[in-house]
Amino acid sequence: MAEDLIRYDIVIQDALRGAVRKILTEVARIGLPGDHHFYIAFDTNAPGVRISPRLHERYPTEMTVVLQHQFWDLNVTDHAFEVGLSFGGIPEKLFVPFSSIKGFFDPSVQFALEFEPGKTAEELPDDLLEAASDQEIAEAIVEHVERETAKANANPGEAAQDGSAAATTQDGVENAKEESGADVVSLDAFRKKT
Repeated sequence: MAEDLIRYDIVIQDALRGAVRKILTEVARIGLPGDHHFYIAFDTNAPGVRISPRLHERYPTEMTVVLQHQFWDLNVTDHAFEVGLSFGGIPEKLFVPFSSIKGFFDPSVQFALEFEPGKTAEELPDDLLEAASDQEIAEAIVEHVERETAKANANPGEAAQDGSAAATTQDGVENAKEESGADVVSLDAFRKKT
């Protein structure tokens, strides 16, 4: 038997993931029609998946979500979808790359798709991974600045008069950088020197 150099299995998996993307795009645009609803299973350890640590602890390898009555902010891109769901009364935001999906099922019409893990020609692009990393860094910086601002507002008499506020901001960037484990570039590096 000849070797499959075209890799039909991967081409078909990508086409089916494209079908899921198209279905979710329509649902984001017009909502769920009729009795349609979806069960979507995905690998929680796949590259680019973003779920809370609480959910990852509960679902360490695979998770199935239901898009039916209570979901919000469904946003679909070329490579992933993001959705808000409630778990035990706690709202959560999930970011799920299409490459991580293992199954898609619409029980209202008995339609199901199953995907083989790792069978995708379109792995998560580097720019999407970078954007996710950049967002985590930005969130860490904002959180740190908010903490420092709250401390400064609580103790206004302790603020120094010699310009150390700028140092505090730089320290905040450094602390956020250490907390996130990623590189943060200061905007000062790009400012013109006069």
